[in-house]
Amino acid sequence: MKTAATPSFREAFALWARVGVLSFGGPAGQIALMHRMVVEERNWLTENQFLNALNFSMLLPGPEAMQLATYAGWRLHGLKGGLAAGLLFVLPGAAVVLALAMIYAAFGTVPVVEALFFGVKAAVLVIVIEALLRIAKRALKRREHWLLAAASFIAIFFLDLPYPLIVLGAALIGFALSSGDTQAPTANPAREGKDTATLPQTAMTIAIWLAIWLVPLAMLFLMLGPSHVLPQAGLFFSKLAIVTFGGAYAVLAYMAQQAVEGFGWLSAGEMLDGLGLAETTPGPLILVTEFVGFLAAFREGGEPALLMGLAGAIVTLWVTFAPCFLWIFAGAPYIERIGANAKLSGALTGVTAAVVGVILNLALWFALHVLFAEVEAVNHGPVRLWTPELATFDWQAALLSALAAILLLWRHGGILTTLGVCAGLGLVARFAL
Repeated sequence: MKTAATPSFREAFALWARVGVLSFGGPAGQIALMHRMVVEERNWLTENQFLNALNFSMLLPGPEAMQLATYAGWRLHGLKGGLAAGLLFVLPGAAVVLALAMIYAAFGTVPVVEALFFGVKAAVLVIVIEALLRIAKRALKRREHWLLAAASFIAIFFLDLPYPLIVLGAALIGFALSSGDTQAPTANPAREGKDTATLPQTAMTIAIWLAIWLVPLAMLFLMLGPSHVLPQAGLFFSKLAIVTFGGAYAVLAYMAQQAVEGFGWLSAGEMLDGLGLAETTPGPLILVTEFVGFLAAFREGGEPALLMGLAGAIVTLWVTFAPCFLWIFAGAPYIERIGANAKLSGALTGVTAAVVGVILNLALWFALHVLFAEVEAVNHGPVRLWTPELATFDWQAALLSALAAILLLWRHGGILTTLGVCAGLGLVARFAL
């Protein structure tokens, strides 16, 4: 069995910074990017370790790609590695979203940014497809795995079934189909003795991260009162952090409705603008919460408005991502043990197959929204169909995606080069053609 390589912390830090800057395209694109950089190019995680971590992250609330990065960092360098990977995954995108939110609050929409990231999205589509094919090739080894992946895709893309239900069903099927023989855990000398957390250690980890998450929120309530926008935003987005299973898409409708109609923080059009910015910038899509938190505090927090907006963004980021570190650092020491138990490993294998279907769903959804300007969800009884308006087909996006396919799949070019070329051409296409 191929053993994972062990980089220095400096090498890993540089890679996590690069991942954070290049993590476009939502969870499918981000998972694809990490798989290519961490597994394919550097072998820092084995294929089984990556898939086990992906399965675990998919079971948790919150942005799965960020939690996958956090686990990978923890796996390589413990707590400091997990913090570095998780923070570097979020901070570049958070800085971009904050800057754009500030510009938006002052001037409205940002067409230059939209044009620049138009080409980026076309390139990310190819990165997603490449990773989907690689992961499917390694994860779908038996007939029942293919059937689970197909069933998962149909359930989420056509039937709009809840993501947790799909994962639970796949885990139960995988558990039932597996043998009862115990396997040896994956060898990794760099992690010897660090996958054996005791229950008291786990309880201490949970208590520390609960305090990191909730104590600042409690202080806001004591200092500003429950009617102030900052504690209101902190409580609201803390609730979202607990129920965001299956990624940000699962709760965007509820979040938009509450932010627009419940709290009146922004209009429906502004909510759509924020979502568009979050979709076209690096980092997890849930960073749209930062946009909402900034505008809410900027408008309702008092003077000086800019500092209040900054405080709103910080509070929102804190309560959105602190829980992610809680889930990972509490659960990470048990992932290898789960993989060593054949029954539990079978459950995770079932989840892996389902995840392939989920990534296919995200890839197809992403492709439709890249290639068509208008896409509508049309319900035919229990069946939901994402239906593009054929007249809005974007030939420029299609050509850029074809170019990205040539650069990545045929010429085997680098991701950074491909993204740069497509971003530049996208800017030209939007303003010069």
